[in-house]
Amino acid sequence: MRPDMFFVSAATTQSGLDAALQDLLTQVHQQTQEIAGNEQPAGWADLLLVFFSPDYIHSARKLVETLRADLKPRTVLGCSAEGVIGRAQEIEDEAAISIVAAHLPGVVISPFVMQSPDTDWHPLLFNQEEFRRVVDVPQDTRLFILLGDPFSTPMDDVLEAFNSAYPGIPAVGGMASGALRPYGNTLCMNDHVVQEGIVGMALAGALDVDIVVSQGCRPIWRPLRVLSAHRNVIFNLEGRPPLAWIEDLIPELPDEDRALLENGLYVGRAIKPGQEILGRGDFLIRGVIGVDQQNGAMAIGDSIMEGEIIQFHLRDAFAAQEDLEMMLIPQAFRQPASGALLFSCNGRGRRLYNFPNGDISVISHSLGSPHLAGFFCAGEIGPIGNTNFLHGQTASLVLFRAPNP
Repeated sequence: MRPDMFFVSAATTQSGLDAALQDLLTQVHQQTQEIAGNEQPAGWADLLLVFFSPDYIHSARKLVETLRADLKPRTVLGCSAEGVIGRAQEIEDEAAISIVAAHLPGVVISPFVMQSPDTDWHPLLFNQEEFRRVVDVPQDTRLFILLGDPFSTPMDDVLEAFNSAYPGIPAVGGMASGALRPYGNTLCMNDHVVQEGIVGMALAGALDVDIVVSQGCRPIWRPLRVLSAHRNVIFNLEGRPPLAWIEDLIPELPDEDRALLENGLYVGRAIKPGQEILGRGDFLIRGVIGVDQQNGAMAIGDSIMEGEIIQFHLRDAFAAQEDLEMMLIPQAFRQPASGALLFSCNGRGRRLYNFPNGDISVISHSLGSPHLAGFFCAGEIGPIGNTNFLHGQTASLVLFRAPNP
């Protein structure tokens, strides 16, 4: 008997688009036959997500059109990425495609495309009436899925608009990472294939979601208050230039932490003002871009305001794995997930773990290999508390279940 809700997933490294498509569709049809048997209806797929390496950017339209013609999903969403993630593997540095398809009875899917003429996002993002006209979704929306181009999209401002217009509704997703220059990425939504902006969807109705946002960094030393800053440059931390604090910090680090500095120094911005005790999960992680040797100022990969609390962080594979394992423990007390999406930082994978399948192996061990697809992002989207943020160095995982009767 066909279950009310089910997911199937497939990944391929077959060379060439035609061979890759044949491999993907063979996997999907075999799985649906096992799940649904002869009850499998035409057009059973309500949702299809597609993630593909840069090798397929120029054939993205054919890729999506072929999958749509065969599986007949109601909605397709996808993007290019430097690496893709399948149910059992993370595929980096080679041609690959990963897909997941879902049968979601009772779920309303509302897709949308967000673009701004002449890159002026102000009329859309700072006018809630206009924003709600473009992102027109049901009242019982459970989740937003957003895929964006990092070169053309002010995603921090976009997420602020979502938080304001649709407070409390979580958003997950990531920034396409398949290109190093503007107009090099590809975003897909149904028959739209674009190189800038955002493609996304809202899921409403008979759906239960759990979201895990796990960081790949751990804090070191102690929190410090920003006393002087402009845009993304910090000039004064508790009466001293940031460089002076760094010069004091390094000699105090154990040898293993000084070795981790070769991966770069990071700054965590405290999310909740006034919180006295801070730990993992209480920060937005941002990279240190540079330090001015003359005045000791420090530039980070985000805007910063006077009065904020920051703490230095190190990228740590052991901490990343441990954090993900801990975040997944509560899932053991729930029914197995029907399917999942994983949006992982492109600084994770082999760059973090020095071995393949670092995150997906933890997820498989903890959750029993749910049908899953994802990609390595140039920025990951996920909620902390009731607020959606753009993250770095994180793994943002969403798990789908049918609602309890």
